[in-house]
Amino acid sequence: MNPITGTQLRLYNRLDSLFATWAREWNAQEYRVPPFISVSELKKIDYFSSFPHLITFPATLRSESLQEFTQINQDEQKEIQITALNPIHEILTPAACYHFYILLQGSNLQQPLYLTTCANCFRNEKEYLPLQRQWSFHMREIVCIGSMEEVQSFLKNMRQKLEAYFASISLPVTWAEATDPFFNASSNPKFLSQVLDPVKTEMLYENQLAIGSINFHRNFFGESFHIQTNGNAAFSGCVAFGMERWMFAYLTTFGKDENSWPGI
Repeated sequence: MNPITGTQLRLYNRLDSLFATWAREWNAQEYRVPPFISVSELKKIDYFSSFPHLITFPATLRSESLQEFTQINQDEQKEIQITALNPIHEILTPAACYHFYILLQGSNLQQPLYLTTCANCFRNEKEYLPLQRQWSFHMREIVCIGSMEEVQSFLKNMRQKLEAYFASISLPVTWAEATDPFFNASSNPKFLSQVLDPVKTEMLYENQLAIGSINFHRNFFGESFHIQTNGNAAFSGCVAFGMERWMFAYLTTFGKDENSWPGI
């Protein structure tokens, strides 16, 4: 992965400014989240049995293995041989919104909460395509936590806003029901539940590249992290924007001339 600068960086900033403006329409509180998420917290949502293929581990060497490590990695090969590792207590963030449910666990909300962040996320993809499919990427999310009606109203409003936006700039985006990329999907009850009652709708650029999604989590995170609203497990939902993929869609459709970028 290469750094971005110049035209690409200006496009990134202008897109994120647009998404942040939409978040402010909901008075969403802006956060900067850390790169790590605790293993113990993710176990509460069965992340490691559902998505083991996506995990990126921040690993360190045991002190007693350092000498061996330096000895076996003296050649000029483009890879490193790992010796004994310390126990791993955190993983690199796979999705921006997870930080919010961990932060709010045990809360009893008196009104709906709207939160937003742009986080560096990590998912172990099978292949690398610049801007389209990256191990490390940025995700802007706008999250609503509240009652079922409040969350559904937020998601409906955001979909209408996005539909109008895509039409106004003639960006070729369609909507498609989707499921999360579960490991051993056919035997995973969460996958089967999503097939029967879809809760994830993707924004597909040219019918093939998901540049974002609208997600209704029901009360899954409310139950998992004991977040309540009016005495009941809170519902949650989010709108997620893949920053690099939006950049790809804009550059492919409208070109590199900044004056030709509509809507931002």
